[in-house]
Amino acid sequence: MNDINISSTDINLLKVFEALYMEGSASRAAKTLGLTQSTVSSSLRRLRTLYNDRLFVREGKGLAPTTTAHQLKPLIFDALDKIRETLQLVNHNTTCYQNRTIAIGLSDDFEIALADKLIEKLSLDAPYLRPIFRQAYSAIVPDLLQDNVIDVAITSGTGNSRFIRRQLLGKSHYSCIIKHYNTQQSQPLSLEAYLSLDHVLVSSAGYVGIVDNTLARNHLKRHIIASTTHFAALPFFLQQENRIATIPTHAANALEQLNDFTVLACPLELESYPVEAAWRAKDDQSPLIQTVVTSIKSVLESILS
Repeated sequence: MNDINISSTDINLLKVFEALYMEGSASRAAKTLGLTQSTVSSSLRRLRTLYNDRLFVREGKGLAPTTTAHQLKPLIFDALDKIRETLQLVNHNTTCYQNRTIAIGLSDDFEIALADKLIEKLSLDAPYLRPIFRQAYSAIVPDLLQDNVIDVAITSGTGNSRFIRRQLLGKSHYSCIIKHYNTQQSQPLSLEAYLSLDHVLVSSAGYVGIVDNTLARNHLKRHIIASTTHFAALPFFLQQENRIATIPTHAANALEQLNDFTVLACPLELESYPVEAAWRAKDDQSPLIQTVVTSIKSVLESILS
């Protein structure tokens, strides 16, 4: 390994790398850092010399990271976060979250239900922090955390791993959501009526869900007309009469508020499932991670109750 004298390296260049990676544009990076675009371009030239790689190349109207930049990203981001943590130990002024981001992995049912509320909560708990919401589901959360793609996850379970810390935040249940429904009808949705409807399935695999497994145990079956992997698509799938979806209650309630839908109790007894926060074990002492997890817990308690 070549002997490198770090004393001759301008650490501020790493902040430029971070901003370029997050913003994908020299002009946006300059705005984030409070610098001129020419200063950012000059810093990029110095970074290229330092790492002997182009790092960011022109792609469309922006800049895309090279393979080397992708490899450097977790190391540089982690180094900068450690420096910021040392400052937080002696400075409790939360404005030090300025220009910082946090990547939160979650499925879009949680994104629909809590994103707006979490943004508001973080604006109070961690002013100027910018959350980045990234699509994730339980099976891939451990890899996303270990690869530094996300920093915190909201998940229904990650399994056991000594590299990951978990905190139970609550339990979620299931409800039905339908657009064309006679709200004057006083009787709850019966199983017979439920099975007579056309069902839209939301599933990462796209074939069966908890409803189908429960029905199969009772030798019953529903008619699935379509499947989607995204909860956010449901308003477009449920425009026609006789269409229904059975989804987590927190997502059903959020969709009802924004669309002309009715939320109904599911006539099947479906098991609830745990909702957890997960993060890297090495980040246990990170004030930022703990602040974000606490904010997530506070928002979820109001949604899952």
